[in-house]
Amino acid sequence: MNEQSITNKNAWEYRAFEFWNKRDGSPMEKAKKILENPQASLKKHQQYFTEIKGMKIANLCGSNGRKAVPLSLLGADVTIFDISEENKRYALELADCANTSIEYIVGDIYDINLTKYTGYFDILYLEGGILHYFNDIDKLMAILFLILKSDGRMVLSDFHPLRRCIGSNCEFIPKYFDKELHRGDLAYKNYFEEQEQIDFPDVSIRFYTLSEIINSVITSGFTLSEFVEHRGWNNENIPWEFTILALK
Repeated sequence: MNEQSITNKNAWEYRAFEFWNKRDGSPMEKAKKILENPQASLKKHQQYFTEIKGMKIANLCGSNGRKAVPLSLLGADVTIFDISEENKRYALELADCANTSIEYIVGDIYDINLTKYTGYFDILYLEGGILHYFNDIDKLMAILFLILKSDGRMVLSDFHPLRRCIGSNCEFIPKYFDKELHRGDLAYKNYFEEQEQIDFPDVSIRFYTLSEIINSVITSGFTLSEFVEHRGWNNENIPWEFTILALK
């Protein structure tokens, strides 16, 4: 595990289980919501996951299981790869409360067991803003290409790179082409009291341009099938996220 991964593991194992309970409710409460309509829990990615019964899906950086559990309820065989034991705790409790099962492997995605998982998965699903946790996107994409079956597909959704250049008052922040590793706030730090935030560890992040992301997908061997940009969460007229559908 490299230095960046160690930093991010330490951060994401700091009060993460407590955060998920704060934001999403207890695993039982979250499970009840998912069970109402598992397909709807996939939100803007529902169309990529029709007729998935019996398919093997890898949910990379799958966090607290909020996407893996509905995929499992829809009949898929789901494996989460994630760096946090705290995330695993919530995800497995969530699956149990939803009366389904998922596999959860804690470790660095750079260290995935390629002897076991090469050509193993029908679908790869990455969402929620994760690319900045990897300082070598080409290495990441090469691993993803290896673990996907021929004729498989990857659904990759992440924060739009322009998003970090737009301030809270829509002012422009000129840092689009930054390539350095940065220290940053843990994603859920602001959910806690200001005095408590002092003790939160930082994460280590590396931002990518849109061309770096798209070119890495292509040069790793994937065929780019679809690229969609998404508005802000409150329907703001700015690019906030994107989704790539890539084929092998």
